[in-house]
Amino acid sequence: MSPSPPPIHPWAERLRRSRRINVVGTSGSGKSTFSRELAALLELAHHEMDEHYWLPGWQGRSDKDFHSRIAAVTAGEAWVLDGNYTRTVPVKWARVECGVWLDYSLPVTFFRGVRRAVRRAVSRKELWPGTENRESFRQTFLSRKSILLWTLQSHGANRKRYGDLAEKSEGFPWIRLRHPREAKALLERLRLPETSAGSP
Repeated sequence: MSPSPPPIHPWAERLRRSRRINVVGTSGSGKSTFSRELAALLELAHHEMDEHYWLPGWQGRSDKDFHSRIAAVTAGEAWVLDGNYTRTVPVKWARVECGVWLDYSLPVTFFRGVRRAVRRAVSRKELWPGTENRESFRQTFLSRKSILLWTLQSHGANRKRYGDLAEKSEGFPWIRLRHPREAKALLERLRLPETSAGSP
């Protein structure tokens, strides 16, 4: 017997009613791409947490400065916040209305991470305005600080951490997407006019 299809329609309606959304998932899951599309479809502002954390030269902000910036972003009335940073949970979830967890398997996440890393290394595009931070083949494939190595080492622990956080969070629901196909189907549903989306 084939598994039941995911409840795309209820998820889409939940998101349509939400004005403040946090998208989480391990590195390589496609949080930023999904979040940008989601924000555009719902006509909400999109904020990438990495952009608020990283300084030039791959230096991270202090927790005090970082938390202050996230507090300012989430003070707005309508947004999609893209990123994890579990130490910011008390700040970023103070007003959130819905969480989206891109909970993909390690093979899927790793493949997507490699594809993204190669694309960034080839383009040498600045990742966040004003930082001059770029990815390189050396940094990605030959460094102990490789994001791909970190993905392999942390995927299981991160998955458990996000699961625990989603289970313990109070005051807002979670949408758990287990494969890119589910994310794609959800976005396609949201592209429908609201009157059409109301039909099963």
